[in-house]
Amino acid sequence: MHLYAKEYENERNNPIVFAFDCGQSMCEPVAGLPRIDRAVSAALATAYVALKGGDRVALYGFAARPELLTPFVTDARDFHRLQRAAAGLDYHAQEPNFTLALASLSGRLARRSMIVIFSDFTDPTSAELMIESVSRLVSRHVVLFVTMHDAELDEIAGAEPDSMGDLAMAVSADGLLRQRALVLQRLRQIGVDVVEAPWEQIGTRVIDAYLKIKRAGRIG
Repeated sequence: MHLYAKEYENERNNPIVFAFDCGQSMCEPVAGLPRIDRAVSAALATAYVALKGGDRVALYGFAARPELLTPFVTDARDFHRLQRAAAGLDYHAQEPNFTLALASLSGRLARRSMIVIFSDFTDPTSAELMIESVSRLVSRHVVLFVTMHDAELDEIAGAEPDSMGDLAMAVSADGLLRQRALVLQRLRQIGVDVVEAPWEQIGTRVIDAYLKIKRAGRIG
């Protein structure tokens, strides 16, 4: 009788793209800093982990049109290139064009990649366009959608109203939270991995999601 041992090794050299919505909703502050700044911090932390794990990382920024696509960085010693590129990302007082941005990105990717999208949404129309555009990516790529939990909406929705005005605000906030939950549920239904977390946890949660997807061998 012969005994055989198999050793499993995490796949390497996966293309990982961190895509930033630099539109109006990402300029909204959370704990004193714009959402885009919180997103960049989380992405860079995850990018460093990915480089140390042997994967390749690029950054992509878009608003009404694509703004930035870096070359892939393949070595943790070149992490500073990603930091410099990220410093140039800025938000714009305009709605993002998800259709153009994600189609342009997909056309630039020669092989199956993991695309990490940092975004937010404020109205049903923009959310619908975003879902439609993301759905075209999931047949070819692994998509992770990252958004920050809105604690302010929670506070407004859960506060005891002292006036009719307070009641109206609470009802509106509750409606927005329900709408938000529905959008995230629809993303999950079409095969998108979703991370929604408070800003102070977003970096850790994104790293955990990346490692889980990598260990499952879903990228290559």
